[in-house]
Amino acid sequence: MTILATIVVLGVLIFVHELGHFLAARAVGVEVQRFSIGFGPKILGFRHGETDYVLSAIPLGGYVKMGGMDDEVMERMEGGEATGPQTPPERAFDQKPIWARAFVISAGVIMNMVFAFGTYAFLAAQYGVPAYDSTRVGMVFAERLPPGAEPLATIDPGSRILGIAGEDTEHWGDVQRLLLNVPAGPVNIRLAEPSREVEIMVQDDAEARTALASSVANWVEAGVGAVNPGSPAEEAGLEPGDRIVAVAGSPVYNWWAFVEAVEARPGERVDLTLVRDDREIIRTVTLDSETETRPDGSEVQVGRVGIFQPQPAVTYEAVPVRDAVVHGYRETAAITGVIVGFLGDLVTGGISPRSVGSIVTIGEASGQAAAAGLDQFLRFMALFSVNLAVLNLLPIPVLDGGHLVFLGIEAVRGGRGLTVEQRLKWSNVGFLVVVGIMVWALSNDFLRLLGI
Repeated sequence: MTILATIVVLGVLIFVHELGHFLAARAVGVEVQRFSIGFGPKILGFRHGETDYVLSAIPLGGYVKMGGMDDEVMERMEGGEATGPQTPPERAFDQKPIWARAFVISAGVIMNMVFAFGTYAFLAAQYGVPAYDSTRVGMVFAERLPPGAEPLATIDPGSRILGIAGEDTEHWGDVQRLLLNVPAGPVNIRLAEPSREVEIMVQDDAEARTALASSVANWVEAGVGAVNPGSPAEEAGLEPGDRIVAVAGSPVYNWWAFVEAVEARPGERVDLTLVRDDREIIRTVTLDSETETRPDGSEVQVGRVGIFQPQPAVTYEAVPVRDAVVHGYRETAAITGVIVGFLGDLVTGGISPRSVGSIVTIGEASGQAAAAGLDQFLRFMALFSVNLAVLNLLPIPVLDGGHLVFLGIEAVRGGRGLTVEQRLKWSNVGFLVVVGIMVWALSNDFLRLLGI
């Protein structure tokens, strides 16, 4: 299952990426000599028109070989070979305007993003939008509340929201929908555990509505949903399924209380009290320290342990196609932000370098997603598609982002680009960087498999 799932994930997403380059090249009149899934020696293929379509031996990427793109550079960057007749000047890649070349280079990333957006929108239309199957409040972030909503800060964690503006709430999707859409003015919120009511003033402003909805978080048990490789949690032996009941001897009642307790102890060595298989154990963890920017712009050091919250029980709320499209966009944008933030934290030291995984990690995640069902497998493919898009935009020669840097230099210099020798030199540097990252990621997975 794991091997097949990995082949499907990599095969589909590489095809989608290279199809973007292929279609864009054809759209602007560039000759396409080869469309390859994989690198290295050809395993099988066929020729149609001017293009060879091939499956190559090394399944770690793909390439579209375009006529008129310097052959020696292309050979190193995309595995092509200088074959075939001379490309007519009007169909040569290097003879096209900068905007056309930038479009061709960017098209792979664009296609990966379109695939993710389409997948998330399809999942929302087909299965509905996931919503937590509870109306229990986990935390109210008082600093996010818009003017008029301050009474929400008095809600006790664990209280259940029974209704908003006279409409009953059955799950967290109802809570979010009503906070976003109730008419402006005074709004009454009915609560249980304890039984009471609060009244807030809702503004007729989209930004304030979004802030209102995001300020109230659902209840999530304090526990381990997944462990980030190379994190303090992994080093301390935390495992998925562990329930966390105390931090440094102080009880924590839910996930948000646990996060607060950890963030307040950057760099400290603390004891986590866990329940595993109905048995209480203690694990000592040395927390990471990370710089976090608060809403007011100030920067503070916060503790990080390296675990993901457990997945609460969810229900799926049917939505019209229009809302599914909006959900697809929001989900794609949110995942992009998470991945960009992860890369930023990796560069600044906020996340351990051991967090980076290779094809081994991808394979494990693919297998787990496939075992969870078609919807979860498609969701993982969409997430990984965004990941590929973001990584390809890194300004490393041999990646799409590096090509765009070359074009940017050419644009700034008034059409005078780098020489072939300069591009080749930087491509060699980029190739070494990419190989280094691959070795680093493989080493992390190898050490993890050895339990180191």
